[in-house]
Amino acid sequence: MTTLEARPKVGVPGIAARKRRDGADPVVMITAYDTPFARIVDDAGVDLILVGDSVADNVLGYEDTLQVDVAQIAHHVAAVARARPRALVVADMPWMSYHLGPADALRNAAVLVRAGADAVKLEGGRRRLPVVQAILDAEIPVMGHLGLTPQSVHALGGLRVQAREPEAAAELLLDAKALAAAGCFALVLEGVPDAVATAATGAVDVPTIGIGAGADCDGQVLVLHDVLGLSTRPSPKFVRRYADLATIARDAVAAYAADVRSSAFPGDDETYHASPALRDSLAARGD
Repeated sequence: MTTLEARPKVGVPGIAARKRRDGADPVVMITAYDTPFARIVDDAGVDLILVGDSVADNVLGYEDTLQVDVAQIAHHVAAVARARPRALVVADMPWMSYHLGPADALRNAAVLVRAGADAVKLEGGRRRLPVVQAILDAEIPVMGHLGLTPQSVHALGGLRVQAREPEAAAELLLDAKALAAAGCFALVLEGVPDAVATAATGAVDVPTIGIGAGADCDGQVLVLHDVLGLSTRPSPKFVRRYADLATIARDAVAAYAADVRSSAFPGDDETYHASPALRDSLAARGD
């Protein structure tokens, strides 16, 4: 078995071939936005690190993902890239970074690649094909994103499960086929009924990565802060929390504060002690 230390850098072609129906292992993707967490998730053996626009509401204190721009995403991509992860680094293209046309989208995708991204992800179906094609023509890998697309929160009337009706489900399947045919190497399916995700997964030859899309996708993605219990927002139905780091961190800081106030910190072990000669010299100064 390949150890994590010997694990080679994950590449786009390898991910594009990861279909469970062909016997491949499920794809594991998780978000990270800085160097320490990028190292942690990479050491844990994930396949893809998503530097998501979810940094907006998980790290930067915004109410939604619409508030971050390309420069902010690039800043966090660079921090993740400095960890030199073996996992494939995918950068979200934020709201209005690809909505004004192919030329604008290509410039913004290039900014993210120069910051350290191996690929970019953007939301939307067939209407995004000209943008997708322009980015792919520049040989920048693209991951699609269908279903619940958070950048469309106002048009959708909130963060609601999508494709519940047959007509909407049929449209999603057409979008999935079109994005895969255009050359997207993977598709995120978010917030859709399980049967819709199953149908979409079977309809395309590239992996689907689910988030709130059931167990039949070719992989799964979650937000790191949800997994670790660091998020302060109510957890969506599809989240499974694997730790409660917020409580651990709060207790640690409270213990530190109590030790400072009681003069228990710093102690001898945390102190650089002066030599007797230095003490004598300082005492002789009389200051």
